[in-house]
Amino acid sequence: METRPYVAWELINNFMIDVFKAYGVPEEDAAICADVLLESDRRGIESHGCNRFKPIYLDRIKNGTLLPVTNCEIIKDTPTTVVMDAHNGMGMVASHKMMEMLIEKAKIYGMAGGTIFNSTHYGIAGYWSTMAEKAGMIGITGTNARPSVAPTFGVEPMMGTNPLTFTMPTDEQFPFNFDCATSIVQNGKIEYYARSGKETPAGLVVTKDGNTMTESAEILAEMRKGNCALLPIGGLGEETGGYKGYGFTTIVEILSAALSGGPHTKALTGKDENGNNAMYRLGHFFFVINPEFFMGLDTFRHTSGDILRALRESDKAPGQERIYTAGEKEYLSWLERQDKGVPVGEAIQKEFIALRDECGLSYKFPFEN
Repeated sequence: METRPYVAWELINNFMIDVFKAYGVPEEDAAICADVLLESDRRGIESHGCNRFKPIYLDRIKNGTLLPVTNCEIIKDTPTTVVMDAHNGMGMVASHKMMEMLIEKAKIYGMAGGTIFNSTHYGIAGYWSTMAEKAGMIGITGTNARPSVAPTFGVEPMMGTNPLTFTMPTDEQFPFNFDCATSIVQNGKIEYYARSGKETPAGLVVTKDGNTMTESAEILAEMRKGNCALLPIGGLGEETGGYKGYGFTTIVEILSAALSGGPHTKALTGKDENGNNAMYRLGHFFFVINPEFFMGLDTFRHTSGDILRALRESDKAPGQERIYTAGEKEYLSWLERQDKGVPVGEAIQKEFIALRDECGLSYKFPFEN
């Protein structure tokens, strides 16, 4: 049972836009950024929602590692491809422009792909692939990130949590939306655990001596020092398939950096050689596929829906009430929250009040009563 107070969607959206504006983000860009963050909360993915508003975006604008005004420079533009330099601006703004361009290209040519370099955190990856799905197309995206994941048989953080995300149209009320990190757990989840005073489950993080670590705040601090690392999907070693997650993480790293010629791995720490704050210079990739250039959108929707229904209707394990398909839980979360708003924990409440006062805004939050 949810015990945190809810804040209405419109109120929190307007508040985040006004705070972004106070930090120098243009209004149109601020609206995009707020919507991306709140889409995470709509889907119940709180590791990437308003929980990250201050530490990942506002704090980085303050410390100079994220520029509030985004200059999207098109380096290369062909009928089916785009290469963009985001010049260290808002990754969400650059990604929105990229997806708009690729969707228009795919309408004409059937497929399109693009990559962005010199970017910053672009929010929930599924937002971008869902833009394609809303246009009746298949969306694929991934991004590299600051090093936090160790390769199989390694203990040093070398690559980011590197999500590999697909969204596909169906004939159901929600699309197939597979959006997850290629590590067992993402940084945002550990940040969420730390804010909530919870330990990280054992077996998700490896230390320099090969042991596990569970104290969430300590993990975040030690990871930045290179003293521990997240494990790829499949876990430690090869016996449980850790090499598979390691392989997928590497694929995302290559596509994010090599298609654009951008930096990668240890060059994405957000620190310079002297340990001072530096630009993150992340890379993202995007692909859009138009089913109309194959057997048609209706056929694609119907077939994908049939596959998902067959999976959900298959025999269940003892004690299990239902089988889910990717995107279903997020849809159910939205049904649960659409009339209630965003549940806001105590740590976020304090941040919102402090930001309101800092920016001289006049908002009154329900949790202040």
